[in-house]
Amino acid sequence: MRQLKAGGCQVIPDAPEEDYPLDALVINTCGFIHDAREESVNYILDALQAKEEGRLGEVLVMGCLSERYKKELEKEMPGVDAFFGVTDIPLVAAHLGVSYDPALATERVLSTPAHYAYLKLSEGCDRSCAYCAIPLIRGPHRSRPMNELLAEAGHLAGQGVRELILVAQDTSFYGLDLTGKRELASLMEGLCRIDGIERIRVLYTYPQGFPLDVLRLMAREPKICQYVDIPLQHISDKVLTAMRRNTTKAETLRLIEDFRTFVPGLCLRTTLMVGHPGEDEQAFLELLDFVKEARFERMGAFTYSREAGTYGAQHLKDQVPAKVKRERYGRLMELQKGISFAYNQSRVGSVCSVLADYLVIPDSGTVKPTVLGRTQYEAPEVDGFVILEDAAHIRPGSFVKACITKADEYDLYAQLID
Repeated sequence: MRQLKAGGCQVIPDAPEEDYPLDALVINTCGFIHDAREESVNYILDALQAKEEGRLGEVLVMGCLSERYKKELEKEMPGVDAFFGVTDIPLVAAHLGVSYDPALATERVLSTPAHYAYLKLSEGCDRSCAYCAIPLIRGPHRSRPMNELLAEAGHLAGQGVRELILVAQDTSFYGLDLTGKRELASLMEGLCRIDGIERIRVLYTYPQGFPLDVLRLMAREPKICQYVDIPLQHISDKVLTAMRRNTTKAETLRLIEDFRTFVPGLCLRTTLMVGHPGEDEQAFLELLDFVKEARFERMGAFTYSREAGTYGAQHLKDQVPAKVKRERYGRLMELQKGISFAYNQSRVGSVCSVLADYLVIPDSGTVKPTVLGRTQYEAPEVDGFVILEDAAHIRPGSFVKACITKADEYDLYAQLID
């Protein structure tokens, strides 16, 4: 978007239909799991319908779906004007009449609210998890040079970004291909020195070889959120082996103990999978027991999806019926619902720093406007909000002090403190 804007295009980051007609719509797709592919395909079909009705000019498709299924899509969707892969940004720009400028490589047009942004540390993955198609789509792990990331973060701070959210297919692997060692903590230290950046959050870490220097830094550096996202997927050694996760139950339990020891009060988010080939009822009950004991402050889950080309799809035969997968998912999430509620209840009465994200003005004039915000323990899009009442004067992007007054399973309510 930055390249197009520099080339004279008017760019709308997430164009709703009320902004139509448009000269071109660039659709960035996901090809990771079935539901994401289905959502991408449906969006493309809707765009092609708008094109037929004269509300769109060109329809361009890029990203993971076209990287993985370009030939099939070209055959099935002849109305699409062009397909581009994950790294084809110069080609997209050229198609729209813009010359790619390498000098702008670290500059961005934000599609998030102006005060927070995602900073992508690397591309690709060297893991070989049985269920995952990411290495097939994105290729091997390639870290971005640290000076490039610091420059991009500096540009973002200059635009008013106050929270950086570090992402990659595996953030904990950052730097290993550049220097032979994990450099995530060193990068985070550099980011802390950038004026204007007041929060740094790390997502998508991996349990094997997790760099403990990140936890040491987190414990002493106030800019770094005491929050770690680490998809563990399972706890049964039988299932972890089938998943090709290269870790064990014992190693996972030791790592969680390290998290709690190094950073007391840490908010730990994980993602778990149910219904992976080989997961019998005993393994699933072991997973439930693990969740009861670990008491993750945040947890998401999904059911196994058989992805073409993956090791699991090619070699694992012990498939779990779809009905059983759905039933196990429901049991797991019901358990976590109670854990999440208890955790949120434990925060009632605490005073915290809240970053205001959105001002919500209700349709009814009898209901007061509210502000939706987050503490260091809530990541955008995946966690709940802190709902600030009587706070309509607070500008999004502001940090305010508030006291938590009540809680439900996922959201907190708070009053401002003068």
